[in-house]
Amino acid sequence: MSDTLYLSLWYPNLRLATLADKLTAVLGAFAAHGGEGRVYSVTVWPVSWSETPIFQQVYGRRGGAGGELGVEPRLAVEEALEILHDDYAYEFQIGWSLWELESSLREAGPSTPLRSAQDDSSILDARWVREPRLVRVTGYGPLFDEGAYETDGHIRVDFGTDTPFLEEGVELDSAAARHEEENVRQLVDLTAVIEKVSGATARLLWSELGESLAQRLAARLGVGN
Repeated sequence: MSDTLYLSLWYPNLRLATLADKLTAVLGAFAAHGGEGRVYSVTVWPVSWSETPIFQQVYGRRGGAGGELGVEPRLAVEEALEILHDDYAYEFQIGWSLWELESSLREAGPSTPLRSAQDDSSILDARWVREPRLVRVTGYGPLFDEGAYETDGHIRVDFGTDTPFLEEGVELDSAAARHEEENVRQLVDLTAVIEKVSGATARLLWSELGESLAQRLAARLGVGN
């Protein structure tokens, strides 16, 4: 069963005025670790998630039809945090690519043979593609949603479903293991860099259902059996 994966980050004695620098550092780390260098959109939420956003911007292509999609993290953060309040949350979307199995094969399940009759590894690898996904990076004001930062972090990264790290409905052959391992390494490297460049003193990688990704990986690989 797939789960949603998050990274929560906390900073000592964080002042709201310095949140912009932290968000810029977190967003800027994606480009070197499988992500995009530009932010696709920003949304500003007042008071709680149940309220209507007071600001939302989807960035198109800069410089006309042939320009790059999105804007640099610094510019997106500056625009969003022009409206700076203790009870606001600032959400940014940025692209991040992982190896994923083609959807038709995933839906077929483990009974579908993943190898050709000739055991052609090049054909097998072709069934794995680097798929972009939108990751949400949210900075919390201290009073937003009754102090949600205490559990969610001053900054929370929503990676989306953990399926690319496990592909639990697919037979674990050498290609699956290799691509899942690369995804996990990319996740580990990114979270470590985010912690370092943003100056976080505490971080937590957690799932919506409360299950440990490390434990599920160990079970998937048969560690300890």
